[in-house]
Amino acid sequence: MVPAADGQTDPMVPVLARITRKTEEIPGVVTFEIEAAGWSGFLPGQFNMLCLFGVGEIPISISGPASEPDRFVHTIRAVGPVSRAIAALEKGAVLGLRGPYGVPWPVAAARGRDVIVAAGGLGLAPVRPILYHLLENRAAYGRVNLFYGARRPEEMLFADELSEWRARFDMEVEVTVDHAAVGWHGHVGVVTSLVSSADFDPANTTAFVCGPEIMMRFAAHALTDAGVAPSDIHLSMERNMQCAIGLCGHCQLGPVLVCRDGPVFDWARLRPLMRQEEL
Repeated sequence: MVPAADGQTDPMVPVLARITRKTEEIPGVVTFEIEAAGWSGFLPGQFNMLCLFGVGEIPISISGPASEPDRFVHTIRAVGPVSRAIAALEKGAVLGLRGPYGVPWPVAAARGRDVIVAAGGLGLAPVRPILYHLLENRAAYGRVNLFYGARRPEEMLFADELSEWRARFDMEVEVTVDHAAVGWHGHVGVVTSLVSSADFDPANTTAFVCGPEIMMRFAAHALTDAGVAPSDIHLSMERNMQCAIGLCGHCQLGPVLVCRDGPVFDWARLRPLMRQEEL
């Protein structure tokens, strides 16, 4: 961060960061590895604000391992003017970086418990740091289930990693798609359909969910129906965030500000807020 005139860190001033690697994941989605001098790491579930000077700024979850504190990984879908401009950058380009911000996933509190990670579409990126942490500390957790849903097989993120994780045999990886052509031999259907056949102890399970809001809502209901306590189900909202520090109010959701009080919320707290208009 850049020191303000009073000697304190100014959270609204970005530092300069450089793209050290760019990977095309699927059409319209890229992953950047970014380095910035003096950066001190992050916790799984936190996000950064990425700024392209003269264009704009957007919040992007960190999708790399928290065990490598001097390196940030961001997976970006090119859907708006700012994200398209940032996604078009190449290795060596410089952009602005603020963060990290936000309430992280409570991975430490899940130690000794079974873990379910459920993700839909690009939602696999924000939960990816959880998976790295679980596998780096595998003996500290019980059974681990990853449920991932994509619209089509060719739209799956991190396909090589999904295969590597499945081949480890110390976690269950189930992938489903909404639509599949001839040759697909996996599940077809919504990601929530995978919950009923999973092996876990509902009374001793922590769940982490990220994806489209409708998917998260149905996943939370499926998990509670299976016996998981609402306070043990954690979802990442990440909507309408603009300042990242609770000043502008754009991300207000009922009594909370998503950037300040989230983006990770437990279902017991989030469930009544999901009834707010325009959610």
